[in-house]
Amino acid sequence: MKTVNQKAWFLVLPVLFLVAFNALIPMMTVVNYSVQETFGDNLFFWEGLGWFEQILRSDRFHAALGRQFLFTGLILLIEVPLGVIIALSMPRSGFWVPICLVLMALPMLIPWNVVGAMWNIFTLPDIGLLGYFLNHTLGINYDMTQDPLAAWITIITMDVWHWTSLVVLLAYAGLVSIPDAYYQAAKIDGASNWAVFRFIQLPKMKNVLTIAILLRFMDSFNIYTEPFVLTGGGPGNSTTLLSIDLVKMALGQFDLGPAAAMSLIYFAITLGVSWLFYTLMTKDDQK
Repeated sequence: MKTVNQKAWFLVLPVLFLVAFNALIPMMTVVNYSVQETFGDNLFFWEGLGWFEQILRSDRFHAALGRQFLFTGLILLIEVPLGVIIALSMPRSGFWVPICLVLMALPMLIPWNVVGAMWNIFTLPDIGLLGYFLNHTLGINYDMTQDPLAAWITIITMDVWHWTSLVVLLAYAGLVSIPDAYYQAAKIDGASNWAVFRFIQLPKMKNVLTIAILLRFMDSFNIYTEPFVLTGGGPGNSTTLLSIDLVKMALGQFDLGPAAAMSLIYFAITLGVSWLFYTLMTKDDQK
């Protein structure tokens, strides 16, 4: 009978304890605030589930949540197909492979706040290079500070520029792992490019695309820094995503109870949708 050596867990336990310590204490603090009311001086009064009921019935929460789902949905619809297309067009061998990989990785190396500030300056209608070009050269009335549609186009374009590279690199890793024998068999059978993609490349990329979709969903659904630096949630509340609204409630209004309840609901939605994505995309593997 083969014995399993479990001693390797002793090497992992310190990391698990550290992560649990850093995660559980802030989480319990949020839970504590979500069921209590405070007026300062470290005085708390039991509120129960009142804050959760207030948030779930709030039109403000529903509007911010709708904007968040709209943003995340558009990001996934654009970045995943675009990343796959770019990965398919990249060379598999030769001099250009490292150059393409480095170029793809460069946007992800830029800090989030720098990305927001860079695109803010780049798209300002009077002094920004893109804003000035659109307004004064092409004659397009573009002003993200006044037009909600322009603001949405700007934050989506910014995120696509910043994070499509992640999908590209993951999809490319899946493509280069496909043995040449599959392509040789497809060539012998006279398979078209579409048939090769559908029956060889796409199935072999399924696992990495699952990871890409989950990462991009979680990151885009919890995005804060880039859109806040770029638009501040404006014009008006048109780009006030759920994360921005949560920070406004917690730090701007100092409504700690409702903000804590909203953050827990936010966490539950992120966890639930991520689980749904993973279950749907791996259901065939579980059979």
